[in-house]
Amino acid sequence: MEYMIGSILALAVAALAAAVGFDRDRTFFPTILMVIASYYILFAAMGASMRALAAEAVVAAAFSAFAIIGYKRSVWWVAAAITGHGVFDLLHHRLIENPGVPPWWPGFCLAFDVIFGAFIAIRLLKPSPNRL
Repeated sequence: MEYMIGSILALAVAALAAAVGFDRDRTFFPTILMVIASYYILFAAMGASMRALAAEAVVAAAFSAFAIIGYKRSVWWVAAAITGHGVFDLLHHRLIENPGVPPWWPGFCLAFDVIFGAFIAIRLLKPSPNRL
């Protein structure tokens, strides 16, 4: 169920971004990446784990660095990092013990990240006068 909800939400966010024109702004996708990366910090705070909070902050900083690089150089970095975050979701429980992460979150986030990363890649491949 979490995969289906993550997939539907990613498609809805992508469709709305395209319809409104958010996807034409160079800052939109890097901002989404930074928000995605911050959720595990929230879960660490909810789980009251300082160890997890520190580890999640380091990971979020790394993904935020990709967001900055993507903004400054090429949004392809952002597409790769969001998709990579989906892979990270699969491995997260093996790398960081975070008691605040809901059991359904990794599947939900994996589905969202992979689909949204693909949306960005498709958007970048599509010829457009408003190229990112």
